[in-house]
Parts: sequence; C-alpha cells; structure tokens
Amino acid sequence: MTFITMSTREIDRLAVITKLEDNQINGTEAAEQLRLTTRQVRRLKRRFKKHGATGLIHLGRGRSSNRHLDMDLVKKILALVKTTYVGFGPTLAAEKLLELHEIKISDEALRTIMIKNNLWKLKSRRKNNEHREWRPRKENYGTMLQYDGSYHLWFEDRAGECCLLLSVDDATGKITKAIFDHHEGIAPTFGFWKTYVEEKGKPVAIYLDKFSTYKINHKSAKDNKEMITQFQRACQDLGITLITAHSPEAKGRVERMFQTLQDRLVKELRLQNISDIATANKFLKEKFIPDFNKKFAVVPEKKADLHRPMTKVDTTNLDNIFSVHSERVVMNDFTVQFKNQYFQLSQQQPLLVCRRDKILIEEHLDGSTVLKLRDKKLNYIVLLKRPEKEYKLKIPALTTGKPTYKPPANHPWRRQFLMNKINLQTVH
Repeated sequence: MTFITMSTREIDRLAVITKLEDNQINGTEAAEQLRLTTRQVRRLKRRFKKHGATGLIHLGRGRSSNRHLDMDLVKKILALVKTTYVGFGPTLAAEKLLELHEIKISDEALRTIMIKNNLWKLKSRRKNNEHREWRPRKENYGTMLQYDGSYHLWFEDRAGECCLLLSVDDATGKITKAIFDHHEGIAPTFGFWKTYVEEKGKPVAIYLDKFSTYKINHKSAKDNKEMITQFQRACQDLGITLITAHSPEAKGRVERMFQTLQDRLVKELRLQNISDIATANKFLKEKFIPDFNKKFAVVPEKKADLHRPMTKVDTTNLDNIFSVHSERVVMNDFTVQFKNQYFQLSQQQPLLVCRRDKILIEEHLDGSTVLKLRDKKLNYIVLLKRPEKEYKLKIPALTTGKPTYKPPANHPWRRQFLMNKINLQTVH
C-alpha cells in the first residue's frame, strides 16, 4: 500500500478535479473554485488522468527556487544597507550595490528584503475620489460570503445592546448564517465559522471589513487585538481566502442587509416578545432566515454550489483550527505560565521536552486548554498556586519513560559521596 502526503490545498484540488472528471462541474467553474486559469485546470486534469492523485502534488516540492538568493549574499547586502546605505531607498541602494560592490539585485527583491527586516515601510497611496460602480454578483453560490457584525439595540428597551454576526452569500443575497452574541471577539467568530463549515462546507472566500470587525473601535469588542491574526491563521488552515474591504461601500451587500434587519428583525423580535439571545438565535434559524431568504434571495447565474466539503483532515483538526493559539516558553522547573495560571509538565511525555522549549497553547471553544510541542499533546497538571523558586536541576529533560539504570557504588559519580560519608563517620 502506497501512502501519498498531500497538503490541504492539494486535497481540495483533488475534490474539485474529481467533480470535474465526473462531469459534475465544468472547467470554468473548477477554475473559479480553485482560483486558477482554465488552462491550468486542463493541465491538472491531464496529470490526474495520467498519474492519479499523485499528479496533483506540486512538482517543485522539496526543490529550492531557481531564483532564490544565497543567504551569505543576503547577509552581506543587509550589512551594507544597515551601515553604508542607511536611509537609502531600495531603488537607489540596488544601483549603488551594483555600481560600487558589483552585487546585482533588483530593486523589488531588495525592497522585499528591507521590508522583512524593518528597514523600509510601504508608502500608502493617496486615496482619490473615484467614481464607484456597482460590482456584478458572483456567479455561483459559495464563491464569496460577506461577513460582519452589527452592534445594535436588537431587543430595544427589553434588553441591552448586543451584536448580530451575519454572513451573506454574494451570488444569491441569502443569509447563510446569523447569530446573536455579546460581542464579535475571537470566541464568537470562531464559534460562528466552526458551525458554518460543519453544516455547509468551506466557502471559496470571505469578504469582510478590516476596521470594525477586526480592530477595537467599540466598547463591547473586548479582544479584537488578536482576532485578525487568529482568524487569518484558521482560514489559511482551511484553505479559505480572506478579502478585506477598504470601505463600507465595498461590502455593501452585508451593510444594506444590516439596515434592513435593523428595521425588520427588530420588529419581528418585538412581535415574538423575544428579549434574550438564546431564544432569538433559535427564532433566527428556524423561522426568520428561511422566510427571509424565500422572499428576498435571488437565483444565481450558475447553479453549482462551490462550497467545498470538509476533508477528513479538516474534521479531525477542526477544534485545533478554531482555537486561540499562543506561545510560551518552558521554565527551568518545567512549568509553563499562561494567563495567571501555572501548568506543571509531567515527568513522562510523548516526546523529549527540554527547558526553554517553545510550547504551543491552544484555548479551545469548550474552555479546555491543550499544550503542544511539535504537534504532540503534552501531559500536565494545573497548579493551584505559584511554584516555589527552586530549580529541579536533577532532571535534565522530560522523557518518554522513567530511567531504569542505577550507577554502582564504585561509579565515579558516586565515589565522592561515598568518601564524604566515610569521613563523616570517622569524625564522629
């Protein structure tokens, strides 16, 4: 039996190319779903026919780029830029490197190196008062979802302000999912999209705004500082493209939907005498959203649903993907401190754990905490109080089992202790 190692992206390609091979979708739809040209899709199809799933693995895997720069050359360039060419722009620095040092490098390659090492900042372009035109809808359901959160007095004076998290399909205008929560922080957003991909699959792209949803500009948004980084990482693991809008008008479909819901939904909740989040969410799912979509949704230009099914890898790792990832260092006493808690690592571990190792901490939506090192779960106990400041130097590292070897009495390690004991007995 031969095992093929494939990335999540390649597994997604396999699912789409299989649909194409079975004539469930055409080449244009496959190209749009994979974000490739139809020509490249034809190449993938030919390779799939000839080699099977192996043909979809990237041919450059394991090989370095033909255009990669030598690391010694990069270090030399950085040394010159930091000393001789301080304050130089990438274009002028590239010219001087060629003229005075015979180092040939393009200004764009140098700009990338300088930006990566915080030696250059991208200049923001001046915003022009451009004429805005209506953007045509996407052709297929699931191609792009617009997502946002709206803080409002949804229950009027019957309860306090809360947030409605909403996703709208661009092709049909359907409300694909909506839930109420107290804010649009990490946990509510992760919970929203975790249940979404379990129920409907993975959309090709999510269109969201980079201001209100992912930066703090509302008193109820408690933890938005980390949210964009965590959400980008989760979507990247699932192969979902994130598109950020530069203005509210760019994602006008979801913005106009909020205007409609702030009128219609508020009144519906009043008629139903609903004033709590749990009852409102049940009403949304069972009654309001089906009726609303039936009345206002439009027929897409093409019938194919481009939501990708969850793979076995996705399903297995879903709790890990939709968890908050943090990094901490193992202390000298093999404890890990995180959010005013101390985790004592057990002496037996599934792999070797050394002091100063960087541990990945996953905070799951169910409230559990998982400690990992190189994708292996570590055994630990939660300490009730801060550990004493004494280092367990007798243990060099945590291993997979207890040591069974005991040195004999005449071993060099034990001679000094034996001699000290004899001398002590002689004195007494």
